[in-house]
Amino acid sequence: MWYWLFKYVLIGPILTALGRPTVEGLENIPARGPVILASNHQAVLDSFYLPLKVQRRITFLAKSEYFTGPGLKGAFQKWFFTAVGQVPIDRTGADAAQDALNAGARVIGKGKLLGIYPEGTRSPDGRLYKGKTGMARLALKTGVQVVPVAMIGTDKMNPIGSKVWRPAKITIRIGKPIDFSRFEGMAGNRFVERAVTDEVMYDLMLLSGQEYVDVYAASLKKTVPAPTAAQDGPERIPDTRAS
Repeated sequence: MWYWLFKYVLIGPILTALGRPTVEGLENIPARGPVILASNHQAVLDSFYLPLKVQRRITFLAKSEYFTGPGLKGAFQKWFFTAVGQVPIDRTGADAAQDALNAGARVIGKGKLLGIYPEGTRSPDGRLYKGKTGMARLALKTGVQVVPVAMIGTDKMNPIGSKVWRPAKITIRIGKPIDFSRFEGMAGNRFVERAVTDEVMYDLMLLSGQEYVDVYAASLKKTVPAPTAAQDGPERIPDTRAS
């Protein structure tokens, strides 16, 4: 209930007024059944605007710290993320990557939409960075299609390091579903996983118009200020093998 209340009453109207969002290719998301939505990641608002414009409910994996914070702020975060149906994962253990994949597989097993950011973190400078292969392994393991999604303009509304949202035009471009059934039975092959990941990233590059950089975005985070807790978005499925 809270998911839809936030979407249509409490948050959605404000986001609509600020971003005047438009969506292209909405028909490319199947009306039913499990699908992975693989999006570029420009700002924390990506996780707000994509659910706002997609009719079906989207589930993201959220880091467990959002559910265990102290005090009133921690209690509110736990309530909020639980209310909107996000799934907590522990990123600190030795099996964190596998746990994330298992959590994603459970969401898919229930026939839901799973939102993933293949870059693993937000772009530090607006360019599109090399995708991590956890998304590919999950797609190959479950056999579901991947729908590429390009978020455009969210970084203008919600720049890294800024706590203030500013009006900016938001565009969402949704590409055609990608079927990787030709690789059936090859989950765990790191070369296949890299090929699948690169195919999705290529489509994201075409949809978003971003310049592509063949390095991981996380490798550049040492040169930019770390985001605050409020800015840090939902968890992304990490690499599970060497690339």
